[in-house]
Amino acid sequence: MLPRLLLAHRLLAGAAAPLPRRRTAAAMSAAAPGTRLLRGVVFDMDGTLTVPVIDFPAMYREVLGGDEAYAAARAAGGGSVDILHCIEGWAPDEQRRAYEVIARFEQDGLDRLQIMPGASELCGFLDAKQIRRGLITRNVKTAVDLFHQRFGMMFSPALSREFRPYKPDPAPLLHICSTWNIPPNEVVMVGDSLKDDVVCGKRAGAFTCLLDETGRYGPHDYLPEDVRPDFKVSSLSEVFSVLEEHFDLAPVVSESRI
Repeated sequence: MLPRLLLAHRLLAGAAAPLPRRRTAAAMSAAAPGTRLLRGVVFDMDGTLTVPVIDFPAMYREVLGGDEAYAAARAAGGGSVDILHCIEGWAPDEQRRAYEVIARFEQDGLDRLQIMPGASELCGFLDAKQIRRGLITRNVKTAVDLFHQRFGMMFSPALSREFRPYKPDPAPLLHICSTWNIPPNEVVMVGDSLKDDVVCGKRAGAFTCLLDETGRYGPHDYLPEDVRPDFKVSSLSEVFSVLEEHFDLAPVVSESRI
């Protein structure tokens, strides 16, 4: 199923156009609203469904061995660091130490875990529309289980970094689409990372929605084409407008077209 899904791509038509109902939500497609079928939404977890609390720069500095190594990794990554990729080629003892540091920072994040404003309402909206919802995170399964238990919102499938390869590889999103028996072009990937969430969604052939609460990524038109999302919002509450204005949300019971 996945080899066939890897061939699933779509062409986006039209130029950027603002969402008429929420001025702060930037919609990146000019096609008429309600013309695309939507049957599933896949979310990132940290920074999307939960409030970001992990000090990633501090984590990266400790894992990599200080400011100089962190700066070098950022330069090599074009301004960002994929810490999991960085340590993949390390010796076993170095990897173990690195994962212990990461686990300590992640546990501290779990102790302060908070639901993102609008997440519960958005999930209720999707449930009412019979739209499936899944989750992909580079965090560990323990964090996903705690999220489910603490906030009472279940996502299925919910894939953690134990699923390989992890984001930005499209494999986890394609796995979810295969499990749902839904083609990627009827799914939206929602996340707060261009390099992980948006790239994962684009490579899989899904629509992509970037959550940019602080405006750190700047105007949509200035983003490189290979990481430019279909939609850009500043809060989860704006995702309502994106879905209602640009997708047909009617439940579909026909056979999949994968």
